[in-house]
Amino acid sequence: MPDAGRTLPRNDPRQYDDLADEWWRPDGAFAMLHWLAEARAALVPTASRPGALLVDLGCGAGLLAPHLAGKGYRHVGVDLTRSALVQAAAHGVAVVNGDATAVPLADGCADVVAAGELLEHLPDWRRAVAEACRLLRPGGLLVLDTLNDTALSRLLAVRIAERLPTVPKGIHDPRLFVDARALVAECARHGVDLRLRGIRPGVPGLLGWLVRRLRATGRPYAPGNRPHATVTGPAPRIVPTWSTAVLYQGRGTRSG
Repeated sequence: MPDAGRTLPRNDPRQYDDLADEWWRPDGAFAMLHWLAEARAALVPTASRPGALLVDLGCGAGLLAPHLAGKGYRHVGVDLTRSALVQAAAHGVAVVNGDATAVPLADGCADVVAAGELLEHLPDWRRAVAEACRLLRPGGLLVLDTLNDTALSRLLAVRIAERLPTVPKGIHDPRLFVDARALVAECARHGVDLRLRGIRPGVPGLLGWLVRRLRATGRPYAPGNRPHATVTGPAPRIVPTWSTAVLYQGRGTRSG
């Protein structure tokens, strides 16, 4: 439980310790991360060789793991938050306590690098991109999703989303959001041709989920304000959209 009266700065990593028991609640504070993990895993093909390695930067509690089952990868997760890594290990992830801007793994070790909902939390996202590209073998695949540095993104992802039971208050610092064109250029500098597409939660599914959650709990999410009942029914799906102005996915291959 969070300490009573404790107010943390925006994007403070200690929030993840306070919210440690929320990771695997499909109707909890990190519900949207479950939906995004499923969409991110859909970009990852079945492994093309025995022993293929997928490095999951900012893995959190390992939410990507269930969606990679059967694809043939050894799943290595890198994160700074030890309480999250304990849970990732319990879900079959080989964990590394480390910084995404200085990953203690060898050059060219990874067939796939995933960086989901990570870059917008980093003061120097370019260093993390350089590390992700360094880890990839030639022909390796980079998959990521993040928030764009736009006024619309700041409005929807912070001012509006933090009023809904899908995003904990203060989890993002909008000053760190990642300009899509700058990200493509930075990946190209490191030999990865990154292609982007906008994504969003499907509106009917999201509205249905919000209604079911409010009916089950009678109140929006807040730390220490946990649901009294589990939300039943299908989770929202993340779907493509024409605009990258808010939330976007990237997929690119490292050149030889």
